[in-house]
Amino acid sequence: MSAEATSPAAPSFTSRVYGSLLGGALGDSLGYAVEFDSIAAIRAHYGPEGLTSFGQLDGDSHFSDDTQMTLYTVDGLVEALEWANDGVAADETACLWLAYLRWLATQDVEVSSSAPVPQPRWIDAQDVLRHRRAPGNACLSGLASGEMGTVARPVNPDSKGCGTVMRSAPFGLIPHISPEAVYKLSSDAASLTHGHPSARLSAAAFSLLIHNIVAGRSIREAAQEALGYIEDASTQAPELRQRLQAALQLSLQPARLDPGELITTLGEGWVAEEALAVALYAVLSTTDGDPAEHFRKAIAVAINHSGDSDSTGSIAGNILGAYYGEQCLPTDWLAALEAPDVIRGMADRLIAVTTG
Repeated sequence: MSAEATSPAAPSFTSRVYGSLLGGALGDSLGYAVEFDSIAAIRAHYGPEGLTSFGQLDGDSHFSDDTQMTLYTVDGLVEALEWANDGVAADETACLWLAYLRWLATQDVEVSSSAPVPQPRWIDAQDVLRHRRAPGNACLSGLASGEMGTVARPVNPDSKGCGTVMRSAPFGLIPHISPEAVYKLSSDAASLTHGHPSARLSAAAFSLLIHNIVAGRSIREAAQEALGYIEDASTQAPELRQRLQAALQLSLQPARLDPGELITTLGEGWVAEEALAVALYAVLSTTDGDPAEHFRKAIAVAINHSGDSDSTGSIAGNILGAYYGEQCLPTDWLAALEAPDVIRGMADRLIAVTTG
């Protein structure tokens, strides 16, 4: 393993947004194919190296609820920014809640009569998003309650599933806002569905990591700064600090962890801090090679284990796409991606309201 790779030329903001959203969808899609499989089953089906490319899949690829909810996060932020650009103050968390309720409407879930009925937007007309792709129980139940969870009064107060962190990259893609704003946006939005401090703080740490990368930090520096920022709050969830510190330290070792060691030391990824730690390790332990090669190797590490492969793959893809921009996305993988036009369409909307 070499020292951490550096991007040959700083990508544009537009390229980072496309890269992060498309990269997350690529990692999600490849991981979704093996999400509920053990590493033994993955190797039995795909060979000793596991699943390492879309060409190995038996049929078409599909992204999961991770990409669906990430795109709805984008839409909630876009709506809040549209109001702000028109000179009207809007409650960002309320806009995100309404966006997630519109996502919930695509999942055939009965919603409490106390929940508002949001007005439809462009994203809601995209048929490809109207599929149920193994959504997290806490995301479904928290939204179906009809109650708008808050940090002080969260729904699902004990839930720490990764449904918060896997949807939170877009908070880090908003330019010209402070780390404090990124932290508040992502942690407040996490409380809409999950109440455990680790679920909220993992989402905030991930958003801050993306924010720091977009600001020009290396991935390791971005992660260390994000960890430092939440250090005081992380006393509520010491497991987050422990997992991220372990990921940073283990990624420096010359020998890469095998899939069994990976989940033994960092976790299977079903809970928030484990998903972020596994993805971060995958990215930092595979830095040799050009950007596209780095992307391929990192996603392979992120998804080939007996855990939540689509979420760890999605987070790793978000990170590398934000760092390198579109140049890291393998062309053959993009050709196999489901509905790239919808993902680019949401990216365009975010870019328009932040830079237009």
